[in-house]
Amino acid sequence: MTKEKAQARREHLARMRAEQKRKERRTAFLMWGIGGLVIAILVGAVAFVIIREEMNKSEVEKQAASAEAAMLPKVKNFTYKGSQHTGIKVKYAEVPPVGGEHNPTWQNCGIYDQPINNETAVHSMEHGAVWITYQPDLPEADVAKLRTHASSDYMLLSPYPGLPSKIALASWNHNLAVDSADSPDIAAFIRKFKQGPDTPERGAACTGGADQTAAEAVIPETAPSAQPSATAATDLPMASPSPSS
Repeated sequence: MTKEKAQARREHLARMRAEQKRKERRTAFLMWGIGGLVIAILVGAVAFVIIREEMNKSEVEKQAASAEAAMLPKVKNFTYKGSQHTGIKVKYAEVPPVGGEHNPTWQNCGIYDQPINNETAVHSMEHGAVWITYQPDLPEADVAKLRTHASSDYMLLSPYPGLPSKIALASWNHNLAVDSADSPDIAAFIRKFKQGPDTPERGAACTGGADQTAAEAVIPETAPSAQPSATAATDLPMASPSPSS
């Protein structure tokens, strides 16, 4: 092989290697570009979702605030104190009651298809529950809507004979009359007053209490009178004097 041919071969190989390197660089740049584009698309998509969720959240919060502002003027407010227990029936001034004396046992939060005792329900409200009551003849379709509101913690739902409005909501020191199960006031009241600032024992249990209806757990109208003993006083054993401290 002559020197000219050898030189030409070396130059040809050098050109091939240079071309191969250029192709490799182009491929690398292309891959990096595609990878960067994919990352940019993913970042953009995530940012879009986050921004959209924040916008939706902000819109929901605005709607909730608007609903609350529309609901609050309709609420009746009271000033009952907590921790007043009694074992007898209580004559409440409000229907349904919103506070005052109540049974030592609270009503387990949940959905009841029969009336429950005022006195145990008031105790549950002392713990932060909201009590939804409705007229017993309310259509089942409307009752079903109320059940969706009462399916969370610290909620009571029951029919209430003699209720002056179709539906009523009560929390400790607050009540609201509602004429429709579709009213936005229902959700607004629950958001505002469940575990609300007026709750005397906020966060106390709403389970482990009574789960009977009013017909199953009858509360006496008056305290039982003490039964006189048949044993004469002179026959009772004398108590030993207590040691002085």
